[in-house]
Amino acid sequence: MTEAEFLDRARTHLRPEPIGHLDDARGDHDLNRTAPRKPDPKRAAVLIPVVRRTAGLTVLFTRRSGALRAHSGQISFPGGRIDAADASPLAAALREAREEIGLDARFVEPLGYSDTYLSTSGYLVTPAVGLVSEGFSLALNPAEVDEVFETPLAYALDDAHFELHVRPWGGVLRRYYALPFENRYVWGVTAGILRHFTERLRDGGRDHDRDDHRSEAR
Repeated sequence: MTEAEFLDRARTHLRPEPIGHLDDARGDHDLNRTAPRKPDPKRAAVLIPVVRRTAGLTVLFTRRSGALRAHSGQISFPGGRIDAADASPLAAALREAREEIGLDARFVEPLGYSDTYLSTSGYLVTPAVGLVSEGFSLALNPAEVDEVFETPLAYALDDAHFELHVRPWGGVLRRYYALPFENRYVWGVTAGILRHFTERLRDGGRDHDRDDHRSEAR
């Protein structure tokens, strides 16, 4: 996918505002119909940083610090809880990216929102997508991030590279997406968000059916 093709799809299929209500959220329950859904999840936001490189677009990931109590060492997007002072999920995602890896918002062109993701752990995560121009520098917060790395966007958007895994969790077998890349392993919520992002770029995700039904209801 060229940069022009990506931008055309992003501007066509991403939303200018966060998508849907809690009942519309995608998430762990897409693959696990019996997964519990907490009625009042904590609100969070992540930035999906698509980096403009001479060799082609990439996606930037972080590896969480091994010292963290929750999800230590896992691969994720920059992000965290939405604070009351944040004007929007995008503002929260940009703030967290600055705090975690030192990414200056001046280098990020907001493109819109992908599908909101409801995790079994009780977070409603809004992914904001941004095109990151070259010339930025990073300063990792060692208390939160051990490293950053980039994956070619074409690789990350290829359905053939996604795997569906199963493992015991909470006394039941749970299914989840995974994206192996070199010696790294993107899985769980991050892989789910990325998978839904690929679907949204390809065909608008599941919004067409929802919008049609709502139009009929009105």
